[in-house]
Amino acid sequence: MPMNSYAWLIFALGTVLTWGLYGIFLHMGQIGMSDPANGRYKAFLFVGVAYFLTAVLAPLAILVARGSDWNFPGKGMWLSLLAGILGAIGAFFVLMSLGALFAQGNKSAPAIVMSIIFAGAPIVNAIVSMVMHPPAGGLAGIRWPFVLGICMAALGGYLVVKFKPEPAPAGHAKVEAVATDSKS
Repeated sequence: MPMNSYAWLIFALGTVLTWGLYGIFLHMGQIGMSDPANGRYKAFLFVGVAYFLTAVLAPLAILVARGSDWNFPGKGMWLSLLAGILGAIGAFFVLMSLGALFAQGNKSAPAIVMSIIFAGAPIVNAIVSMVMHPPAGGLAGIRWPFVLGICMAALGGYLVVKFKPEPAPAGHAKVEAVATDSKS
């Protein structure tokens, strides 16, 4: 198989990496604002700035460089706008969830919140896609491995949240580093 036939997988894994880091850096940005009352909104503002830089300016430059026409059919434009709104609302909900869990004293907020999101989103995607494009034969056309996969995604999200390792006590990494240095 030619390498370019794996391009989709490389891009998908790039999304796994970047979205996997998204919640962690979003939470760190929220905390880094040093504003318990408004830090999440300030962080969200900079998420918007980042989207503007990467999702407005970069595609504009690519379209200009490629000599694209500037025809934007209404259906494609409005569906894409809706997708962006859903993504932005989702990002806002991530921030709100991270902030609410962290406010309860949970230092593992990104691991918990993102595990639920990344286990649940594929389930929603699979169900909505199936409703939009029903399988041949209706519900009888759904094979058991598909249902098993949905159940495993839900169970996986639950298990990651339930049995995530607790963070080390403050200063633990420093003590471990000193102990390692003294052995040298």
